[in-house]
Amino acid sequence: ALSRGEIQCIGATTLDEYRKHIEKDGALKRRFQPIYVQQPSVDETIRIIQGLRDRYENHHGVEITEEAIAEAVKLADRYITDRFFPDKAIDVIDETGSRAKLQAYALPGDLRAMEQELKKVSREKEMAIALQNFEEAVKFREEEERLRKLLEDSKREWKKSQEKSRPVIAKEDVSYVVSKMTGIPLFKLEEEESLKLLRMEEALHKRVVGQEEAVSAVARSIRRSRAGLKESKKPIGSFIFMGPTGVGKTELARALAEFLFNTEDALIRIDMSEYQEKFSSSRLFGAPPGYVGYEEGGQLTEKVRRRPYSVVLFDEIEKAHPDLFNVLLQVLDDGVLTDSLGRKVDFKNTVIIMTSNLGTRLIKGASLGFQQDTSEDVNRRHKEDILGELKRTFSPEFLNRIDEVVVFHALEKSHLVTIVDNLLRELNQRLADRAIELEVSDEVKAWLIQEGYQPIYGARPMRRCIQKNIGDPLSEELIKGRFREFRKVKVVMKGGAPAFVEEEALAGV
Repeated sequence: ALSRGEIQCIGATTLDEYRKHIEKDGALKRRFQPIYVQQPSVDETIRIIQGLRDRYENHHGVEITEEAIAEAVKLADRYITDRFFPDKAIDVIDETGSRAKLQAYALPGDLRAMEQELKKVSREKEMAIALQNFEEAVKFREEEERLRKLLEDSKREWKKSQEKSRPVIAKEDVSYVVSKMTGIPLFKLEEEESLKLLRMEEALHKRVVGQEEAVSAVARSIRRSRAGLKESKKPIGSFIFMGPTGVGKTELARALAEFLFNTEDALIRIDMSEYQEKFSSSRLFGAPPGYVGYEEGGQLTEKVRRRPYSVVLFDEIEKAHPDLFNVLLQVLDDGVLTDSLGRKVDFKNTVIIMTSNLGTRLIKGASLGFQQDTSEDVNRRHKEDILGELKRTFSPEFLNRIDEVVVFHALEKSHLVTIVDNLLRELNQRLADRAIELEVSDEVKAWLIQEGYQPIYGARPMRRCIQKNIGDPLSEELIKGRFREFRKVKVVMKGGAPAFVEEEALAGV
């Protein structure tokens, strides 16, 4: 019928489905003239949604402003990168209208309070009847009837007022919905981001101690990207963190994820020691066709597809197979990686961080670790040794695509005071559920610094020292029930070791 022209047919399908079902069949393919439809531009999408506005306003019972339409298209274009216009912008408008409708029909606080009061009176009436206190039951019944009538009248008036006025969708409503759809914190879509970026070093230094040069280098690169002075197709930033173990390389990656995306869950950590064999790289990007796990996608590509706004941490990159870095060149250059299923995964909104302990063996014999006499000359010499080892290990084309190679210096002993305070603050936060506050004397802190001093292992021994000498004994005392709630527990030195003393009740209790 198609070849004789007896019927006219227009079909719509995706490129993947066309190749799978129609292109393979030469006879069927010959009967149709393919017309490739490109996604509309931003201005065209705005006009499309303006044409659909009445339909969505009537469906949700809301009013959609011009500013909301423009904001929906702009934010969808910037933040929803794995879908196409006009679908993604229409979806934002639809979600925003649905949310506004649900909020409009949610009972206000005074009516909910009235419902709770009515339930309370009803329970008291039932209790009075059960106790055969009928005089009280009559009073409660009268109060119940009065409240029920008042609630019904109030609801009726509220519904009338809702019918007269339709909820108006503004730019802020659209921003909130896009933030929920993409996982980006709401403030990231607003002007407050610029103010926060200016205080980036201050925020990161709260968690990363003694690495001023490293923190400043990362902050400069992120600000450069956010200001639009960086190629748009590349990731937000790409870094190699070098330096001894335990000096804050992974901690800075966690702090950066929390700062940029408001949660540490935005950190995607890949342990490169698991990818030492040539074939193991397929686990990152997906198994080839015909192999087990082909349909599942790759461990890296799937995580980035589901959370496109994230910090990707490749830990200890020197342990990975050299062929793996050839694949990463595409990510660092174009911000895109194609997985085994042929899907393009967008890395433009990620921060790529690679950590390495290369070169630390060369300087281990020098004054490494917690040094009291650290100088700029020593740090400069260590940096040269580490960078030299890096250049000998990785190819020039790989290093040339990295925004910044950040060298972490060995921690000085003075930094331990801040590290101990941070670790003890974490312990106090965990004790907050038990309503107990821990106060550690300066003498105990000095003792912990002395006990936790292990030059070649960085700050990690300090965490173990606090756990062993304070966390473990404290947990035993809590299980025994020695300390009461809403009490302050002081840690003092007694007999050459930390001891616990219960003090006065907490303020305000």
